[in-house]
Order: sequence, then C-alpha cells, then structure tokens
Amino acid sequence: MKKATVIILAILSIPAIARQRDERVREYLSPVRIVWQQNDTLIKNVDNLLLPGNGQSDLSNSRICVMKNTGDASAAILLDFGRELQGGIQLVTGMSDSQTPVEVRIRLGESAGEAMSDIGEKGATNDHAMRDFKITLPWLGVMEVGNSGFRFARIDLVSKETELYLKEIRAVYTYRDIPYKGSFRCNDERLNRIWQTGAYTVHLNMQDYLWDGIKRDRLVWVGDLHPEVMTVNTVFGKNESVPKSLDLVRDITPLPGWMNSISSYSLWWILIHRDWYYYQGDLKYLEKQKEYLAGLLRYLMDKTDKDGREQLDGSRFLDWPSSENKEAINAGLQALMIMAFKAGGELCAILGDFELAKECSKATDRAVKVSSEAYKAVLNSGKKPDAPGSKQAAALMALAGMMEPDEADEKFLSVNGASGFSTFYGYYMLRAMAAAGNYRGALDVIRRYWGAMLDLGATTFWEDFNIDWLANAGRIDELIPEGKKDIHGDYGDYCYKGFRHSLCHGWASGPTAWLSEYVLGVQVVEPGCSKVRIVPNLGDLQWVEGTFPTPRGIITIRHEKKADGEIESVIKAPEGITILTE
Repeated sequence: MKKATVIILAILSIPAIARQRDERVREYLSPVRIVWQQNDTLIKNVDNLLLPGNGQSDLSNSRICVMKNTGDASAAILLDFGRELQGGIQLVTGMSDSQTPVEVRIRLGESAGEAMSDIGEKGATNDHAMRDFKITLPWLGVMEVGNSGFRFARIDLVSKETELYLKEIRAVYTYRDIPYKGSFRCNDERLNRIWQTGAYTVHLNMQDYLWDGIKRDRLVWVGDLHPEVMTVNTVFGKNESVPKSLDLVRDITPLPGWMNSISSYSLWWILIHRDWYYYQGDLKYLEKQKEYLAGLLRYLMDKTDKDGREQLDGSRFLDWPSSENKEAINAGLQALMIMAFKAGGELCAILGDFELAKECSKATDRAVKVSSEAYKAVLNSGKKPDAPGSKQAAALMALAGMMEPDEADEKFLSVNGASGFSTFYGYYMLRAMAAAGNYRGALDVIRRYWGAMLDLGATTFWEDFNIDWLANAGRIDELIPEGKKDIHGDYGDYCYKGFRHSLCHGWASGPTAWLSEYVLGVQVVEPGCSKVRIVPNLGDLQWVEGTFPTPRGIITIRHEKKADGEIESVIKAPEGITILTE
C-alpha cells in the first residue's frame, strides 16, 4: 500500500466529529504604506516591504528590508494594510550573517493609535484576541502568527545589538469566500459607500460563527445578531454562519435561562428566526426549533402579568447608550415582548401548533392594550427627546404598535437629527422613521451618522459612535496631531472605553439592510421570498438600482425618478416569485 493511501485512510479513521473543515479561505495582502518609522537611520530599504510577496524565503537577499538595533537605539515600523481585516501576520526573513533567531514585538491595531499603544494605555487590551505580543522569528524562514481584527501593524525589533533581515510582512486575511449577491447603487456615492461598508463589516464577522466584532466581542450575542442577520439576508442570502450561531446559543441556554443572560436577547432569538424563515424559507430548519420555541414562548407568558405587562428578569437591556434610562428600557422591553409574541405566533401557526399560536395572539393583544402606560413613562421621564435611550424606546414602540410612527418620529426620532442615534439600535430608528414616511430624514441621518465614520478613515462600522465626538477629532488612519482628539483612544463608554472599542461591529450594519428594504424597496411578504413587495422610496435621490438574493435566484431592480416626480421601475425576478408593486 502506498504511503499517501495510508495517510488518507488514517485521516478517515478519525471520527467525523473530530474532523472539521474550515469554510474560510486565507489571502495574503502586502501593506499599502509605511505610516511611521522609529530611528529610520537604522532601517534600510523599508519600501521593499510594500512589494507583492510570495511567502517564500530565498537566498538572493535581493529585496530585503534590514532593521537594526544598537546598544541605545531601536528600530520600529508601523504598516497600514489599507482596510480592516480579520486574521494575522506573516513574516518572511532573509539570510542574515548572524544565522540566529530574532525576537520582535508585534502590535496590531484597528487604528494607527491603537497599534502604537501599550496594554493599559487608553484602554488597550488583549481581550478576546491577542494583538500585542512578542515572538521569535527564524533565520531564513517564515512565521505566521496572530488572530485578531486589525488594519495596522507595528513591528519592533526587541533585542539590542541585533539585525533583522525582512523579505516580507503580509497580512493573513481570513474570510468566507462568498459572493455579494445583493447590491445597491444610487446617484449619491456617499450612500453607496455606506451600503458597501456595512456589507463588508458583516462579512468580516462571518467567521466560523457570526461574531459581534473581530477584535473584541468575538462571541455570539444573539440580540446583536439581528441587524447582522438582516444584512446577511440582504447581501449574501443563505449562509451557514447564521443557523450555526442561532443553534449554538440555543444549545448552551437550556430553559429557563436567558440567552447571553439577557432577557431581551431570548426575544431577539424569536425575531431572528421569524425573519430568517421569511427570507430563506427553510421549513426543515425551522421545525428543529419547534420544541425550544414553544417552551420559550410559554416561559415568556409566565413573565407577563394578567394585564399583559412584561415582568422580565435577568439583565434588562436594550443597548449600551440606553442602559441608564430605566423608563426607556421598560418601554422598550414591553415593545420587544409584543413583537416576540407576534412573531412567535406566526411561527407556531407555520409549525402547526395552532393552540400556542392562539395563545400568542391573546398575549399580544393584552400587551398592546396595557402599553399606553409604558408610553406615558417615556414621555414623562423628564429627559430631553434626544437623551440617550429615548430614541431607542420610541423606535421599538412605533414598530410594536405602542405609538404612532408619526408621533415617534416627530417627538423623538427626528429631534436634533443624528444626535441620540446608536450603531445597534440605529437600524430600528431608521425603520421607525420609514414607518412614518420620513425617508428623506432617514437618508440624511445615514449620511451624517454612518458617513461621519467614513470621513474619519473607517473601512468598517464601529461598536458605537456619538456625533458629539466629531469636534476636533483626528482620523483613525493617522497618528494624531498635537491638539487633536483621538477618536479611538479618547472616547467610548461602558465596556468599550478607548482602544478597547471595536471598530468593526456587525450590529452597526443597519443602513445596508435598510437601504435595500426601503429605498430599493424590497419587502418580503411570504416565506422563501415567494412573494415580494417592491415599492421604492427615493427621498431626494434621482435613481437607485441593485440586486436582491432569494432562494429562487436574484431579483434585479432599477428605479428612476422622472421630471414629473413619477418613479419608473424595471424589475426582473426569477420564476416562482410574485412581485407586488403597491
């Protein structure tokens, strides 16, 4: 028997559960610029590091960068790979005279400032992913190390009286090689960039599971998943990272536990399943949720009083900016309970549990009837309309039917524009503004709020952003000039202060889904996209075009505003999809 055959048979003898094939690919990217050098007289031919590499050491030393430390001076460089990446670093060394391994320190950063920081400086950490560490490089060899979210890498030569021959430093970019089936283009390039950036933000987080962030919070937070899942539906269509993540959280949270220890996150699990089924139409997958879904819905009914008021325990949470506004949290949880009962009832009917579906309907009616009290609590909270939390609660209340969308928009959502928005709940604020017919106002907020991150050098959207941070702020792709504020290191709040703040957070992708849902106008009416309503809302735009993925194929759409204000639409849909245009 040949040796290769023996090896294959040995691999096949390993139990399948122990053999896991990684669906991701690895791509190697050279840096696009040298941002900074320390003691540049000790560094020769640094521009060689910008040349395309091949990952192979050789004996020629023809394109080597030499870094040298003396007894009292050390060399370091800061590289920019041009955009946020998930992965690590590959270093290829040349043939130095010493023929000895060399120690270096590597610091990865989502901003230039973070890559220059020490652990503990302005909140810099190694939480969730090692981004600041020392390694020893081989002589005339290759080393790959690191697993984090980053755009910048600082390399320091550590030992004194040392030389390092570097042939290449490349980023090891790890991602799912999947097509962007959905698309969005209009006559406003700023909105086009925002749509694409939201899609890319979620794409980076589609690792083995669907993460919250690629540097910090590399976890499955099920509430945070909802905007991400809507972006997956809009851009990529069906992908295994979604059901894997939903099932993971279900399996590690036996009832009566709350998912991620947060009661609202168990409600979001129901809402995600409702939307995932409507977009993807996978009944076999939904049927696997039947037992847990039924148990969770009955448990939620036990967490409401006889009048329909929610009595949720566990951590009571909407998002971080609203976390100190008790009245807003109370109102928001009541709204989420209504939405969860409604979605749960729909799913139970689909699964044939008509008795539980009826109970969900009654629970929804009771919760809506009593909700005027929660509405009054928000109005009478004594806070300004744009205070943290007010817009979050108002958005959910409008979407749940507790408040008229026009009133929510006028009294809360549109007050002071993008002030009071958050990256997570911004998606629901935009949806509530759309329910009020304020598409122009929503587009302006998207341009102002999400666009501001792009203006500061972002290539992905952030865990949080406050429009007040803009004053005198430096860019994330530059070392901060004296007198400027460091938008990454000087700001942040709660668990994401300073450099701990994630600059690639999937929950911030809301505009991508929203622009396709409301401007391109795609609304899924029946499961599996068998019936889709396409009604554009162009606001101040002249035209919009794009594609939308369905289980039956791609829908192609173009809307153009004529001189008289009428919209002319051209829609091409796969066979088996009914298109409604009003």
